[in-house]
Amino acid sequence: MSDRPQLRLFVLRVLVVTILATLFGRLWFLQVYAGVDYDRAASANRIREVVEPARRGEVYDARGVPLVRNRTALVVSISRAALQRQSDGGSAVLARVADVIDVPADLLARQITPCGGRVEPPCWRGSPQLPVPVQEYAADDPDGVRRVLRIEERREDFPGVSAELTAVRDYPGGALGAHLLGYLGPISPQETGLPEYAGVRATALVGRAGVEAAYDRDLRGSDGVQRLFVDSLGAVTGVQGETATQPGSTLVLSVDSAVQRVAEQALERAIRTARATPSRAGDLLTADSGSVVVLEAKTGRVVAMASYPSYDPSVFLGGATPGEYAELVDEARGAPLLFRAIAGTYAPASTFKVISAAAAVQSGDYRLDGRYPCPAVFEPTGQRNFDSTALGVIDLRTALVKSCDTVFYAFAYEQWLRDGGNRPVAGLRDPMVRMAQAFGLGERTGVDLPGERRGTVADRAYRQRVWEETRGNRCAGAVNPALPEERRAANREFCEEGNRLRGGDATNFAIGQGDTLVTPLQLAAVYAALANGGTIVEPHVGRALLAPDGTAREIDPVMRGRVPVAPEVLAYLREALGGVTQPGGTAAGAFAGSGLAVAGKTGSGEVAGKQDTSWFASFAPAADPELVVVGMVSQGGTGGTVAAPMVREVYDGIYGAPGREAALPGGRLPALLPTVRPDGSIAPPGLP
Repeated sequence: MSDRPQLRLFVLRVLVVTILATLFGRLWFLQVYAGVDYDRAASANRIREVVEPARRGEVYDARGVPLVRNRTALVVSISRAALQRQSDGGSAVLARVADVIDVPADLLARQITPCGGRVEPPCWRGSPQLPVPVQEYAADDPDGVRRVLRIEERREDFPGVSAELTAVRDYPGGALGAHLLGYLGPISPQETGLPEYAGVRATALVGRAGVEAAYDRDLRGSDGVQRLFVDSLGAVTGVQGETATQPGSTLVLSVDSAVQRVAEQALERAIRTARATPSRAGDLLTADSGSVVVLEAKTGRVVAMASYPSYDPSVFLGGATPGEYAELVDEARGAPLLFRAIAGTYAPASTFKVISAAAAVQSGDYRLDGRYPCPAVFEPTGQRNFDSTALGVIDLRTALVKSCDTVFYAFAYEQWLRDGGNRPVAGLRDPMVRMAQAFGLGERTGVDLPGERRGTVADRAYRQRVWEETRGNRCAGAVNPALPEERRAANREFCEEGNRLRGGDATNFAIGQGDTLVTPLQLAAVYAALANGGTIVEPHVGRALLAPDGTAREIDPVMRGRVPVAPEVLAYLREALGGVTQPGGTAAGAFAGSGLAVAGKTGSGEVAGKQDTSWFASFAPAADPELVVVGMVSQGGTGGTVAAPMVREVYDGIYGAPGREAALPGGRLPALLPTVRPDGSIAPPGLP
């Protein structure tokens, strides 16, 4: 035999051995090395997890009044897996369901089709093993019940179709407290991996605003999971195991729903009244928005927080459409979704003078019992009193009662000069800035609600930051021939030294004007510190969490510190503010005839290109304060004509007035908590 056939036979043998070795190697890899992984994957293919959503906790006010409940509804659902086992793929069943519930069959088909790939909503985001809700009826809706009975009475004609009672979110008060309560929305794919959403299914609804978001983890509980064995067609062949659901806790708020209603109604009426009132320029006030905040002075518990315009949270049930959401954030419509109590920032105007007065006295530069000139014009800067009135030489109490701007201009300007004026010295004192920061301005209050803004304290650091961020544009504007010379000159000045704190900036700061901005809640926290003797409280909405077994976890008040103001100075300021609502004070007209002694301060914030912001910040009873009430109306005119009467109406509603029942007698929230009855219902405080 020649060498050539022998060589060919050898190559063939090597090739066969190589192929066999490769096959045996691959077989060993699949069955031995990777066998565990493939066994796990095979098990996963035959096991399906069916999630039983946990019942979400409800929300109640301090007196056990339901604010957010789980309403029982009749929900019609369709199992796509069951339809696919029909000979026609379920087309006939869908047609019959469509006829009963009056929903097009093609829309039902889209609703039960799993999302993914090129499938666009409406589609099903949940497990293919779960029935898909396609229609909902109120449990007491006769028409809905009649339609559901048609399905239940002819079960053989509707395989894979079910109708059952299900809990959905319900708002007994309608739009009452909408911003406080918030709403639910679907969890996003990016959120499913976050620690705070561990264990939350991809189809879940989670809190998106208000207490629904702040207390989402406690309210949502934990879902139950049933692990089922299924065959290749998806039919269930057995049960591997299950984890029971854990219902969410009930949230009790410090909010009193009756006071909340009083605040919202007073705010809406004040805005309607303002829109029929002439402004200082002679046109009618715009009064585009506003807010009312009611706090317990000693604890910081929120009794009510109103924001206008508002919205109905039920718009989010089932998901707001893009058009509906666009209306909620549309500035032309007042951006109803914006919670102005915590996310709207405004110049505090003369309500800020209590901080300026405290800073002036605590600095040691001015005496509490001193007397100070109140001219119509402050000559060094040319700034005028708000009403251009000269009051002569007055004491500090009168400066607050009459709201004399020029007294506070002098305090700020003289302290600015002591700090070096345009050439600041080392070791700046900046007493008014530091006092504002000590009262918590420029920082979030810590309220247990999402979306709170910090506000702004327009100090030297702020001016430096703004200068650095905007200098390029302003310098370009200084040489832009398209701009008027006046604008170019202003830009040149800013370009060269816009980071300096000038004397006029200091005087503006002293009366709460300029770039200093606060939220209504921040200002309420400032006045709470004045009212309670100097303690800075952390506002809180949550009062307690009640577990399904009835155990309660109280949410204790938080005290953030004390203001650096002597007790005698605080007492002097409280007494002076009591004079604001008495004859001769800037809010005397609003509180004429009131049976409640209220201490407060008006404010009329001047805003470039807009009408004045109307403020009234207060506490009562003046001698031993229980509650703080702050009211604000944007473009609402002077504080004494719009905000002060609004706050008077809130106090009348809380404490009662001739012909009007008290919403919260004595102005005190219940000391006891609502409780969980054995049947799971909630009992008001003190009742079995």
